[in-house]
Amino acid sequence: MNHSILADTAHSIVADGKGILAADESTPTIKKRFDSIQAESSESSRNKYRDMLFTSPEAGNYISGVILYDETIRQSSVSDRIPFPDLLSDKGIFPGIKVDMGAKPLAGFKNELITEGLDGLRNRLAEYKDLGAKFAKWRAVITIGEDIPSATCMYVNAHALARYAALCQEADIVPIVEPEVLMNGDHDIDTCFEVTEETLKIVFQELYDQGVFLEGIILKPNMILSALDCDVQSSVEDVAQATVECFLRTVPAAVPGICFLSGGQSDILATQHLNAMNQLNSNLPWKLSFSYGRALQASALKAWSGKDENLQAGQNAFLKRAKLNCAAALGKYSDDMENEI
Repeated sequence: MNHSILADTAHSIVADGKGILAADESTPTIKKRFDSIQAESSESSRNKYRDMLFTSPEAGNYISGVILYDETIRQSSVSDRIPFPDLLSDKGIFPGIKVDMGAKPLAGFKNELITEGLDGLRNRLAEYKDLGAKFAKWRAVITIGEDIPSATCMYVNAHALARYAALCQEADIVPIVEPEVLMNGDHDIDTCFEVTEETLKIVFQELYDQGVFLEGIILKPNMILSALDCDVQSSVEDVAQATVECFLRTVPAAVPGICFLSGGQSDILATQHLNAMNQLNSNLPWKLSFSYGRALQASALKAWSGKDENLQAGQNAFLKRAKLNCAAALGKYSDDMENEI
């Protein structure tokens, strides 16, 4: 483990005014996205779509890293067949890779999930490093519902996150640690706060116990939000205040940055929340930025609609959203910018 490499990479990924594009949708997930625009999902069309995003002019001004899927890290640009990891690196963007195998039912615990993928991970990380990956991602899923989450669910997912992080650092790959408390349900913002706080406490205890170098990780958590079906939806200001308070209680100052997931929020709302957090306090111990998938891609996917003649429109939509989120990461976003850019 090279602490210098890990820390330098992590700090570079959370450089001022930059964030992460999560382009690691599994094949079934991206098929659903393509179905929404009535486009065929094939290896070729997925390659073309990712190429549109990655070759967007000036993408490196706003995007510091891209999380890739196993298929995507092996693909190349459409026009000149440059491997995607090399293409991204040439733009000053760190290539990353999703390494978990997805969330599966947790045996003996109804309606709870455990993320699988530790078996063979050391060898897979070595292969991904050879392909150019500089960082990785593992997502744990915590569901709020009647009598859940259980302590067992939180502990086993935290343990797996820490094992993954330790294996990544052994290979000099920066781990993105993603414990996601889902927005699904009807719980209020206070419940989200309580569950997220407890989850993060357990996660960081596991990271500490397993010797993970905190200066060489990035945290990718949920924001503190009302659930999608909650009768009372919290204001942007309340979400920002609750989120910052929760993370000040739980996230060690050694962590370079927190790159939030959007978790089902609209693209504009995710930007507003991030901006409000960064306007609250300029003296936070870690950077607050983004690692968005749908919230960066939704408008680009719609503009493209699977048609070659719309590639430029798709890139323009992607760059606009990326630029707005970078402004939010600096606390300099305003709603007026939605129509100005």
